[in-house]
Amino acid sequence: MPSILSLLLLLLPTGFFLFCSVPEVFAQNAAPDPTEEIAPVSDDPDKSHFEEHVAPFLRQYCWDCHTEDFAESGVKFDRFTNSSNIQEEVEFWEKVTRLIQQGQMPPADADQPSGEESIEILAALERELASYDCESEKHPGKVTLRRLNRPEYDNTIRDLTGLSLNLADSFPADDVGAGFDNIGDVLTIPPVLMEKYLAAAEAVAEAVMADENARQRVFPHVAENDDERVEVARRNADEFASRAFRRPVTAEESQRLFDLMRSAWENDYSVEEIQQAVITAILANPKFLFRAEGAGEQADGENVRHLDNYELASRLSYFLWSSMPDEELFELARRGELTNPVTMRTQALRMLKDPKSVALVDNFAGQWLQLRDLERLSPDPELFATFDASLRNAMKRETEIFFEKMIKDDRNVVEFLTADYTFVNRQLAEHYGIPGVDGSEFQQVALPQGRRGVLTHASILLLTSNPTRTSPVKRGKWVLDNILAEPPPPPPPDVPELEEGGDVLGTLREQMEQHRANPACAVCHVKMDAIGFGMENFDAIGAWRDRDGRFDIDASGVLPGGHEFKGADELMQILAEEQSDAFCRCLARKLLTYAIGRELESFDRCAVNEIVSELEQNNYRFSALVTAIVTSDPFLLSEVR
Repeated sequence: MPSILSLLLLLLPTGFFLFCSVPEVFAQNAAPDPTEEIAPVSDDPDKSHFEEHVAPFLRQYCWDCHTEDFAESGVKFDRFTNSSNIQEEVEFWEKVTRLIQQGQMPPADADQPSGEESIEILAALERELASYDCESEKHPGKVTLRRLNRPEYDNTIRDLTGLSLNLADSFPADDVGAGFDNIGDVLTIPPVLMEKYLAAAEAVAEAVMADENARQRVFPHVAENDDERVEVARRNADEFASRAFRRPVTAEESQRLFDLMRSAWENDYSVEEIQQAVITAILANPKFLFRAEGAGEQADGENVRHLDNYELASRLSYFLWSSMPDEELFELARRGELTNPVTMRTQALRMLKDPKSVALVDNFAGQWLQLRDLERLSPDPELFATFDASLRNAMKRETEIFFEKMIKDDRNVVEFLTADYTFVNRQLAEHYGIPGVDGSEFQQVALPQGRRGVLTHASILLLTSNPTRTSPVKRGKWVLDNILAEPPPPPPPDVPELEEGGDVLGTLREQMEQHRANPACAVCHVKMDAIGFGMENFDAIGAWRDRDGRFDIDASGVLPGGHEFKGADELMQILAEEQSDAFCRCLARKLLTYAIGRELESFDRCAVNEIVSELEQNNYRFSALVTAIVTSDPFLLSEVR
């Protein structure tokens, strides 16, 4: 007798795309045209404000280094001629504002504006940025059709069948965009993945039929007599398909499933084989494999639609659980209650308390804090003999438990920078020099003097080091990228990397100062190096040290704006006090990107501002960040293009 897959191909020539074609799916969810521009409306249509206050400053202090002929780092200010130019590149101008505010621009060897001029230009730029129109026209963006990534696939199969099969381990690695692997624009389908999907669907079907509990979960209704057999079989198939597709099946989909079962019965397949075929067919369907959102319905104006209840249920569940909605979300969707913001907030809070919210730790924190990268790091075994796989695992687990605590206890997110506590087992406690910790279980302890927050966790310190030594540049850049959202530009092509000069060139700080003597390097390195050297008391695997070879460690520094510190704990306190808004904005942008599955654009500035404002009004609690995101326009709405 033919195999189950052969049966599907024989009875339904459409094969893999059982209920719809590829063009149909992609037509409904096509990616936005990258050439299409949305020009925000400026509140200064005559452009006199830009010409009077911004352009003169640029000509006097910026053009010498940043015009067509002298465009250092590729930055060309002479291409900006009016307010609309600023509105189209909000992130760029936000960075310009920060550099002027922190005294990093113009560089120290250039003509400097007076204090009054600096105040005036900052006020002018802030007016330009604030004039971004958030009211007259909504721009919630549009998410490209997304397939389930590997964690989402495994979790969905688990919640759909009750079986943890981890079949996605054999799938090709998911591509990463904007720092995350759930971004629709990069979740392509290579041919080998289509083959894996078919094989996985068959494997799930076989596993379900071999497990009585799973079989009853998938096919819960039992016919009492022969007259009910057809009706019950159809009901089971429709309900399983509805759960798998994460919304009710259509009449056409139901009929195709019924036709499959009837044809199989007529070809003398057993009940078990027919059930296996139904499972395989549903799990090989693009409506299971893709998170498709409709287009055109419920339009709010010409270009915006409200997501429907089932789409919102899926957005919530894949954001917080990396899996399908549970029965409570499905029931709320059936009753049409998820379009109520109060219900969305209530459900988000419920879901954060559910054990499945550990997916935020695994998939959001694992990528935001780059904990997934720890596995590939191997410090020099001769220089760091105490490092082994179990210590690496303990380092990773410390940061994961800290993030779990942030969710479970609804902590203030600024504690990522300032927490005076952490979680260690015996091995990690010894690594940190913390006495009185026994066993392999993790327990909460007070951090020793000199350590504060996640940035002094050994996991982060290892991630930002070289195999043989620390790297103040890597550490500073990591903080700018992932904590403050101030990624420095790539180094000029003609600037050599820092060479390992050993004692000949003096301390690492002295070597870096020589490197920074190049004016092209100094601009970016001022803040980056200061942050990195603030963490120099920690070696390449995060252990405390007072000396580097024969040299005493100097972990002092001065941040732009004249903020002095000595050591990592004082540095973290300054970042928390002076840069808390930048950190909260960075975290909001990262979590919103992860939540909606697309890279943020300039028009998302409005939503980010509202999310950060709501976070501040609620004492910076983690739950406030999440509820602000799930009630934001980018989460609730979609553009129709």
